[in-house]
Amino acid sequence: MTDRQPPVVTPASGEFDGPKLVYILYFISVAVGITAVAGVIVAYLKRNEASAPAASHYTFQIRTFWIGLLFSFISVLTMIIAIGWLLGLATVVWYLIRSIKGFMLTLEGKSIADPETWLW
Repeated sequence: MTDRQPPVVTPASGEFDGPKLVYILYFISVAVGITAVAGVIVAYLKRNEASAPAASHYTFQIRTFWIGLLFSFISVLTMIIAIGWLLGLATVVWYLIRSIKGFMLTLEGKSIADPETWLW
């Protein structure tokens, strides 16, 4: 009996450089918020010319930006009743989890399984 391993698929050279750049910009945006805007612009510009695995990352990144902006807006609105601080913290944790997960998948050369998800 032979154990057959699935073939290892290596991504094309540079295929995930764009998504990695966007994830790095997203990481920096936790301290300097404007870099997230640069990241989402890069994601929009590169998504149509990317391979399917890289395009899944771009879609995931674009949704991360817009959903994170929505959560941040709701957090700011609810800071009046003090719950906004907790929502803001939850938003930052959610944002970091999505960014770390995506970055790790780019290092492995894998696509995002469900780029349309609101979770991670």
